[in-house]
Amino acid sequence: MTAVNTTGAAAFLARHEGLRARLPGAGLPWVVAMREAAAAAFRAQGFPTRRVEAWRYTDLAAVNGTVFGEPLTGVDDALALPATGNPRAVFVDGRFRADLSTLDGLAYAVESLAVALPSLEGRLGAVARPAEQALAALNAMLFEDGLVVTVPAGVAGGVLELLSFATLSDRAPAYHPRHLVRLAEGASLTLIETAAGPAAARYLHNPVFEIEVAARARFNHGRLQQEGLDAFFLSTVYAAVAEGGTYDNFTLNAGARLARNEIHVALAGPKAECHMNGVQLVADGQHADTTTALDHAAPDCASRQTYKTVLAGRSRGVFQGKILVRKIAQKTDGYQMNQALLLSPDAEIDSKPQLEIYADDVKCSHGATVGELDADNLFFLRSRGIPLEQAKAILVEAFLTEAVEAVADEAIRAALSGAVAGWWQRQGVAGGIEVA
Repeated sequence: MTAVNTTGAAAFLARHEGLRARLPGAGLPWVVAMREAAAAAFRAQGFPTRRVEAWRYTDLAAVNGTVFGEPLTGVDDALALPATGNPRAVFVDGRFRADLSTLDGLAYAVESLAVALPSLEGRLGAVARPAEQALAALNAMLFEDGLVVTVPAGVAGGVLELLSFATLSDRAPAYHPRHLVRLAEGASLTLIETAAGPAAARYLHNPVFEIEVAARARFNHGRLQQEGLDAFFLSTVYAAVAEGGTYDNFTLNAGARLARNEIHVALAGPKAECHMNGVQLVADGQHADTTTALDHAAPDCASRQTYKTVLAGRSRGVFQGKILVRKIAQKTDGYQMNQALLLSPDAEIDSKPQLEIYADDVKCSHGATVGELDADNLFFLRSRGIPLEQAKAILVEAFLTEAVEAVADEAIRAALSGAVAGWWQRQGVAGGIEVA
């Protein structure tokens, strides 16, 4: 098959063959069956090409042309972790590090997937769809670790941090963590996820999340992607939300040479809600893709999506957002907006909003805008003595305000503000911005 003959796909399939007896769960028949099914799906699909509609605007040739090695083991990493006062789970090169994590005294369970695996039959793989998404198949075939979070009914879990770090290596490692989050009825949790790595490191981070939000539970999911600028970040999130539950997702894409943030959410019970907001800060030489699929599968549900993209230098951004309203999903209220700000004539944005509606009684809308910094506003600020670079930064910050203000959780907003400030510093305050 063509998929097997491509360099990257063939190398990953060969790795699965070589590691199958040593991968976590090798002695559990249900895990082995899941991995074999995933390998068959990946063998049939290979890495998606631009001929696949969902990947029309994002080319994985650089990923497919790289033979990735295995992550190093036993590395003693001197990681500087700022004290936030929040419990945290730390992963280095895809593996849980208990020595760097602080998880004592929690009212809910947080475990390493490699340790908890024997107890996860029926839960692992319950939400993901590897037969449909090749990267989820690759993850299922090769995952070695991940985070398992289980919040009991009625428990307010507070804030939990998930920190994923890559280390510098000459072997271009790839890691595929599988993270599981389950909130029981009436529970709540805020998860702040940060992914980062050295600027010069080349690696592939291919995480998959499976999230289950039970009736009247609320999960706030903040994601800060700040990978190294030669890295590949290909993330897939699956979330199922039951009656009266809420899934609130905010994603910042600011790192990686190529990043794709793919989110699939099913509103499976009446009065379920989903909020998906995000910011893409794309510098020269970067490619950032946000793809969402929101399935309104029950009546009286509401969804809101607001995504903003800022592009500098020779960069490319992608937004694809599909809202599916099934026939049963009467009284759906869905809104989607995507806006892009081009700071350079060499920047490019591809936007593809979609509505697919089979119900009669709905209120759905979507829109997309593309523009550049307003010369009149810039002149106004400059005429009041504000330096050029600071004036540009003020206008970009104002552009991002709507998406940031949509974040209800204060902890996520604070983390976001710090990450955006760090991006500006790396760009030299407003590097790459050009105004006619």
